[in-house]
Amino acid sequence: MSKPTLATVWLDGCSGCHMSLLDMDERLVELSEQLDLVYSPLVDYKEFPAQVDIALIEGSVSSDEDERKIRLVRAHTRVLVSLGDCAVTGNVPAMRNPIPVPELLNCVYQGNGLLPAQVPTVRLPSLLPRVRPVHEVVNVDVFVPGCPPSADTIYTVIRELLAGRVPDVAALSRFGA
Repeated sequence: MSKPTLATVWLDGCSGCHMSLLDMDERLVELSEQLDLVYSPLVDYKEFPAQVDIALIEGSVSSDEDERKIRLVRAHTRVLVSLGDCAVTGNVPAMRNPIPVPELLNCVYQGNGLLPAQVPTVRLPSLLPRVRPVHEVVNVDVFVPGCPPSADTIYTVIRELLAGRVPDVAALSRFGA
């Protein structure tokens, strides 16, 4: 029998949740004996697999690329976990929501004194009018708050899911901690 599969996805965020994942240290070796990491920014897989058992999603949905990616991930994932405050609430990336996208781009690219002053248009994802938490775009099975959640929290969530249980996240983590 093959091992359960795990994917991690990084949308619009700081990568702090992935850093906490790496902070599991030797527990990563233990988990690697129980599951296969099949997609992640930490490994060199380019295409999301046809079927994943657990996907940990870090970051909010801020661009058309993020939206396309999270819809693809949801369609091919059994248990989708919003990992961290950005995925759960929008958090820091959503601070741009009161500013219309054209005004934001002009401020960043034209009003900063750099030459040449122009908004880039080549090979960049389009920003959505509003940054959204993951659950506003797709169904989420488990919400894990924290900025970032601790390595202990992430480890416990993965272990509980591997055991077929829904983790008691309220006992593990809270917003901003």
